[in-house]
Amino acid sequence: MIRAIVGANWGDEGKGKITDMCASQSDIVVRYQGGANAGHTIINEYGRFALHLLPSGVFHKNIINVIANGVALNIESLREEMQTLIDAGIEFNLRIGERTQVILPHHVLMDTYEEERLGDRKFGSTKSGIAPFYADKYSKTGIQVWELYNKERLLDKLKHLYEKVNVQFKYLYNKPEIDYKEVYEKLIADAEFIKEYVCDTSKLLRDAIKEGKNVLFEGQLGSLKDTDHGIYPYVTSSSTLAGYAAVGAGVPPYAIDNITVITKAYSSAVGEGPFVSEIFGEEADELRIKGGDKGEFGATTGRPRRVGYFDAVATRYGCEIQGATEVCMTCLDVLSYMETLHICVGYEYDGVVYKEFLTTDKLYEAKPVYATLPGWKCDIRGIKDYNELPKEAKDYVEFIEKELGVRISMVSNGPKRDEILYR
Repeated sequence: MIRAIVGANWGDEGKGKITDMCASQSDIVVRYQGGANAGHTIINEYGRFALHLLPSGVFHKNIINVIANGVALNIESLREEMQTLIDAGIEFNLRIGERTQVILPHHVLMDTYEEERLGDRKFGSTKSGIAPFYADKYSKTGIQVWELYNKERLLDKLKHLYEKVNVQFKYLYNKPEIDYKEVYEKLIADAEFIKEYVCDTSKLLRDAIKEGKNVLFEGQLGSLKDTDHGIYPYVTSSSTLAGYAAVGAGVPPYAIDNITVITKAYSSAVGEGPFVSEIFGEEADELRIKGGDKGEFGATTGRPRRVGYFDAVATRYGCEIQGATEVCMTCLDVLSYMETLHICVGYEYDGVVYKEFLTTDKLYEAKPVYATLPGWKCDIRGIKDYNELPKEAKDYVEFIEKELGVRISMVSNGPKRDEILYR
């Protein structure tokens, strides 16, 4: 099976747990886009981990884990992440694409300086350098992994790149200039560190597919953060869709035969942008504290996530643009304290109720239209069979399934790997 696991919403849907769970049935797990700007929290027999660049298959010794060409590779972050696993006694098999592009020091700095410059107009960046990285990538001034091993070419390219970057730092941001020779020395050391892992990952994956291997593509963030189809400009700088797995990893698009889309039983988001079903005040604080394993706080940034009621309009849209063949709902147990459950089933905009997702300007003005269902008011952690859930919990899942038009095949009722109910 060639499967993609992707998010339906704003990210933070619980993809890490599901990828970790499905990895045991896979030969290869692949990260194909994004960088260290988001994290997947995984809880298993080794402990609790927040992965940012490493694929979630690293906890399975015999699996090949691939960082593919479409990833924004921060080698310093990768080194720290790998060391965390090594310190925990975890052995893993890693491959890094030779055409993968590298995050450079000015990307992170520029991300930070630009958010400062924008002030109230900021995008809510994680300041991980992702937007400047992709700007350089598509301007064809970035550095690919293979270029790290051609020292003369690398030095010359950095010299010309930082002539332009330093003009911007000096005159736009009023910040210190960067010495390209220091960047060169850092990259030479980085190149030595990753050398044993570098290969043609696209060929590795194409060969694996021809051989009938099971490959799992792991997406970062979610549908609504997609550059082309999300809440632009409050999006990430790469495509978060399952379809991009073919591009970022270098495999045939028709090879992906299962697209598992993850959504929470409620809504959460990090960063700026419209969020129609968002809640505030004490109600939001209670949901935020009860959410997930350690509350609704970003795995990478630690920032409190924005939270709200389940948005069926946004989630249906997310499933459709992902091409969902099945849906997994996570964090159902979090809602066990609620007397009444609200589900956003429409957007009221300019006196008209819409069932389809709207463009960013209209989303800011839209008001949620809610359906209400009774809560189940009991702890459902520990239940192993979906049919043993309280009737109200099953009604909630099945109401949402009808709204989405895609089968909810799995329901997660806890953060651990085995806390999953199959339907």
